[in-house]
Amino acid sequence: MTADAGVVVIGWPQLVIAMLFMVFVGVLSIRLSLGLEKDLAIATARTYLQLLALGLVLRYVFDIDSPWLVVGLLLFMMAVAARIIVKRAPDAPRGLFTQSFLTMALTGFTVTFAVTGLIVQVEPWYRPQYVIPIAGMVLGNSMNGIAVALERIFADLDSRCDELLALVALGATPWEAAGPSVRSAIAAGMIPTINSMAAAGIVFIPGMMTGQVLAGVDPLAATGYQIVVMLMISAATAMGSVIAVLLAYRKRFSHDGVYLEKGRERAR
Repeated sequence: MTADAGVVVIGWPQLVIAMLFMVFVGVLSIRLSLGLEKDLAIATARTYLQLLALGLVLRYVFDIDSPWLVVGLLLFMMAVAARIIVKRAPDAPRGLFTQSFLTMALTGFTVTFAVTGLIVQVEPWYRPQYVIPIAGMVLGNSMNGIAVALERIFADLDSRCDELLALVALGATPWEAAGPSVRSAIAAGMIPTINSMAAAGIVFIPGMMTGQVLAGVDPLAATGYQIVVMLMISAATAMGSVIAVLLAYRKRFSHDGVYLEKGRERAR
């Protein structure tokens, strides 16, 4: 290992040694008959391939320094995030990809450029060394919160099926009937982020601060960046969860406000 601008460079021998962690987990899976060996192997291979590919792509994007390339990469990231959200919500009706993509786009662009433009004050506005990593943190963390919120909203609506049918029959609007489920889903999407904020600096050292400290940045300077990151992630998760749930819950209701039981919304 050699030092590069204060950073200890991790080479292929070290990456091979790091793989022993997953070998250990695989052995545990075999010994305990968990049946996770295949999933672990695939996940490990994808981690290596996807992150190495990301490094090559970012090197190319940084060299080109084009706003169109940066925006195009962000849109691609948002589309992939939307696809993952849909797959993580098995109870969701079909056709949720558009709403998920719109949610990721609104959340990602708003929060990312608020941070880079107003707080970090990046020049030019599209500088990829700042925009892409910050957008990645915004999208990755808000994606998890949105996925939890969407899974919760449809699971909760389905569990209240008889109640919702009765409420609608008595004249309740979709919002009045679904309100408790909407609020519960939004809260569920935000809880993991709130817990992370409460534990930051005591239970764990957050990722961005860790990376900057390892790179030789003064810990207090790294703290400033990490505070901004934690707050932007919280805002992005809250914003994304609210938008996603408000756009999605109506898919369990017909245009004239009739509640559609699970499966019936596909006939709309």
